[in-house]
Amino acid sequence: MTTEAFHFLRSQITSLSESERAALARELIMSLDGPRDDSVEHAQAWDDEIARRVSNVKSGKATLLSRNGFRPKVRARIGR
Repeated sequence: MTTEAFHFLRSQITSLSESERAALARELIMSLDGPRDDSVEHAQAWDDEIARRVSNVKSGKATLLSRNGFRPKVRARIGR
């Protein structure tokens, strides 16, 4: 892509509404992950993972953090 084309695209994108830019950003980020796997096995694996996590929360096995407790841990992990 040429610099001229890049600047044109950027000007077009910045003229979009916030929600349109957010939708476009989401689509672009998803495109970086490669093709989606909508297979039954994939969906079942996610269903199983969600059920496992919910079960861990309900049984008390999961350690839950408040927003205030979560932020410092994340910042420490990413070095901020």
